[in-house]
Amino acid sequence: MTESPTSQPQSVSPIKRIFDVLFRPGRAFASLAELNTASWRTPLLVLSLTVLVRIIVAGYLQAQAAAMGEVQLPPDWQWWTPEMQQNYMQAAQATQGPTFVYIIPAVGALSSLWMGWAIVSGLLHLVSTLLGGRGTMTTALNVVGWGSLPFALRDILRVVYMLVVQHTITSQGLSGFVTGTEGSDVFFAQVLSNSDIFLLWHVILVIVGVRVSDSLSRSKAIAVAVGVLLTALAAQAGLGMLASKIGGMIISQ
Repeated sequence: MTESPTSQPQSVSPIKRIFDVLFRPGRAFASLAELNTASWRTPLLVLSLTVLVRIIVAGYLQAQAAAMGEVQLPPDWQWWTPEMQQNYMQAAQATQGPTFVYIIPAVGALSSLWMGWAIVSGLLHLVSTLLGGRGTMTTALNVVGWGSLPFALRDILRVVYMLVVQHTITSQGLSGFVTGTEGSDVFFAQVLSNSDIFLLWHVILVIVGVRVSDSLSRSKAIAVAVGVLLTALAAQAGLGMLASKIGGMIISQ
């Protein structure tokens, strides 16, 4: 009498895993939960690559526009004094080197990506545990990492768009609907700049991942994912508004 071999989870290629997460998330996250290993490196590396490509293309187009004398002016430019306008133009020209066009945006974007992923994963694990979830920190890192893959598609589409039209994107997401320049308007513009179909896709993937990995009910999984991601979106908008104000002050001075 022979003993049947113990069934082992079949290894899946990273490319197939990516497509499974995007288009068959229930099966993909169930497979990831069964493996019970840290698999977040693949999606984070993909996201890092697409972010770098987007920044390189945007920086190249920005440098081209600056070389042709095209400078993006602030909304209240007409109310500035001639001295302030001259200082702004000089500062704008001084910030067109590779450090400001490529290095600083790349470091900032990658830091935001990796730190944001870790913080959101920690919050997701904490709230899920409080609601009775049985997942671990590793599963939370996996869910947030793989669930962020729609943002890689968004970066790719943005790169294609910029290459076609030959200029950078000024109003990302739904931010074009906000025309004011007051504090609340800037905050909502930051929120809407990250609000699109890819954010909704991300939320859905995280809900599916939390429900499968942490064995939560549908209502609890929705509450955990939506609550944590809305908090993260508001925090990101606040930091973006602060960075925008500081950047404007530095250039104007």
